[in-house]
Amino acid sequence: MMRSILIGILVLMAAGIGWLTFDWYRGHYGGEPFGASFTLVDQKNQPITEAAFRGQPSVLFFGFTHCPEVCPTTLFEMAGWLKDLGADGQNLRAYFVSVDPERDTPEIMNTYISNFSDRILGITGDPEKVHAMAKSFGIYWKKVPTDGGDYTMDHTASVLLLDGKGDFAGTIAYGESAETAKTKLKNLAAKG
Repeated sequence: MMRSILIGILVLMAAGIGWLTFDWYRGHYGGEPFGASFTLVDQKNQPITEAAFRGQPSVLFFGFTHCPEVCPTTLFEMAGWLKDLGADGQNLRAYFVSVDPERDTPEIMNTYISNFSDRILGITGDPEKVHAMAKSFGIYWKKVPTDGGDYTMDHTASVLLLDGKGDFAGTIAYGESAETAKTKLKNLAAKG
């Protein structure tokens, strides 16, 4: 009985966090342009701008290639979601934006992302420009020193969903169920 109550509380807390995240983004960006203009490079070292997020719905995840858990897990799951959607998700574009552009060169991004999917495109570039772009999307990141003079990055773990106009359309929280994530992506693709 206590276990059922605890599980119910945890489910309600997870739903509440998801709603608060969505509500925060909607409150900050509802009716206004989402994200700022940017000029960066993709994993093939080709220029990419905010225009990439227009014309078709997009899925964005901000992370870094040295990430021990959240990033590889999310990219693995994202690749699976896109594969499982098949034709229902063919119009979705997926992006992995580095919050650690000092280490994440286009070559490193290309090698890293290629391990997950050819449907996900990496974005990196000049650190100041990358961080300005991340900030314009409401993404949190912070360099955290570790032992031995190295560092890791704390960052937002949610996947952002953008409609065909590039406007905010929702999030997929880290650890959200695969079925819920795929439903959100299918709905996003259908509005494409």
